[in-house]
Amino acid sequence: MFSRRDFLQFAAVTASLTGFGSGLTKVAAQQRLTQDDLLNFDSKGQVTLLHLTDIHAQLKPVYFRPPSENIGVGAFEGVPPHLVGEDFLRHFKLDAGSALAYAHTMVDYVDLARAYGRLGGLDRTATLVKSIRAERGDDAVLLLDGGDTWQGSYTALKTDGQDMVDCMALLKPDAMVGHWEFTLGAERVMEIIDSMETPFLASNIVDKDWEEPVFESTRLIEKGGVAVAIIGQAMPYTPISNPSWMFPEWSFGLRRELLQQNVDDARAGGAEIVVLLSHNGFDVDQKLARDLNGVDVILTGHTHDAVPSALNINNTLVLSSGSHGKYLGRIDLEVKAGKVVDYNSTLIPVFADAIDPDPEMKAQIDKVRAPHESELTRVIGKTESLLYRRGNFNGTWDDLICQGMMEEMDTELAFSPGFRWGTTLLPGDDITIEDLYTETAMTYPSVYRLEFTGEDLKNILEDVCDNLFNKDPYFQQGGDMVRVGGLGYTCYPKNEIGTRIDSMTLLSSGERIDPLRNYTVSGWASVNENVEGPAIYDVMESYISKQATVNVQPNEAVKIAGLD
Repeated sequence: MFSRRDFLQFAAVTASLTGFGSGLTKVAAQQRLTQDDLLNFDSKGQVTLLHLTDIHAQLKPVYFRPPSENIGVGAFEGVPPHLVGEDFLRHFKLDAGSALAYAHTMVDYVDLARAYGRLGGLDRTATLVKSIRAERGDDAVLLLDGGDTWQGSYTALKTDGQDMVDCMALLKPDAMVGHWEFTLGAERVMEIIDSMETPFLASNIVDKDWEEPVFESTRLIEKGGVAVAIIGQAMPYTPISNPSWMFPEWSFGLRRELLQQNVDDARAGGAEIVVLLSHNGFDVDQKLARDLNGVDVILTGHTHDAVPSALNINNTLVLSSGSHGKYLGRIDLEVKAGKVVDYNSTLIPVFADAIDPDPEMKAQIDKVRAPHESELTRVIGKTESLLYRRGNFNGTWDDLICQGMMEEMDTELAFSPGFRWGTTLLPGDDITIEDLYTETAMTYPSVYRLEFTGEDLKNILEDVCDNLFNKDPYFQQGGDMVRVGGLGYTCYPKNEIGTRIDSMTLLSSGERIDPLRNYTVSGWASVNENVEGPAIYDVMESYISKQATVNVQPNEAVKIAGLD
């Protein structure tokens, strides 16, 4: 059996023999990767934590291109997760062309994607989970769901999340938290929670009238003879980044003092290990690791970041397990006298072609998809270019969406929100309804057509930019920069609010944006209630169908400056 380092070197050596450009065939890639290789791990201690997060309703294997920009500011400049491409490979000592280089970076992405294939698929994840439980014993393993599970696909939208609820039930998670789950509305969320065996935890949500907890904060579970406290943390800024009218009676927030109290109460109640199951975002949780006392592990989500192993910050292990089912996070803990004395951690890339699908999960996935299969596979166009969403500034899927909105809504400019959910299509792929909904499936999809002054446009960009690049992570809300169509500008991420956006230009004329002039703007996913307009997926189906074949050129109108 290979060690983890042997596996990494094996993958790298094979790449050096075959080449990792167009010469690397899918057969060669599959020969080098096996399910046993992926599962190989130096087990430790009594307790194994498994972590899934930000699946965004992706039941099947996917392509998901990692970002080309993930800019950190202040204390988080140039440190994980704010490393991409070659910098990421150097920092984590990964060889170009290796399996993990493909899983974690955009370097040679198209060639390597064609060689290594898709990642994820809940039936493959189920195989890994069952294998680890069999190796360690059910009594030693905790499986934790970091949220953003019930939203992000055609079937999830059409079933109000029930497809994911039914499939996840087969994995038997020990706890979960939420964020996009709340966009199903409070009534539907409570209906699902009442039907689940999995505890839904949220230490930081209280009702607005009495500030009483809405959900359980903590679940104490014994695993491997060790008392483990799981404390849940929902996305603190949900009512800002998503429509608050969908859950009007609930108050969110970071609530550090309450969180610390819950940690202290867990310790007083006998917990030997305290795990924070969080949807705060990686930078927020890195700061919390320094601010909180008594937390052994933070399993973080929301920002879709992925690192090959946990970071040790002030003796708190922080692991971010990516998104879209691409990875399964694992941390093993050895505990003596109520303290963690040793650990090992990894992020397992779920290479779909190397893993045998779990028959039970595969049957359930087929069952929930069957009523929708003809629509899911309906082809509406083809792409000649790589379509992806991730990156702080540019994503070709959203460039395409902006083009479509400007054309279909007859506007000068367009805004597409900087969502981090949405999968990737390779050049030459068909565009199906399933692909389109993977980028647009949400419960407030209306496309608006409004007028904004040039000053309004500047203020919008400055506000979103501050959310992304505020030096204090507690003021960051996740996501990437709003995508723009028809507009060019220069961004200075290290500047302060009000001075980050410059040189705004109307691309159609080359003229500078006039602060006093009105501009027609289309956009979608407004958090306001009663927004009127067609659904974004209908607008884009019309546009893509008319184009037949799309080719999105690199966006050079948005420039990044001042990073040196």
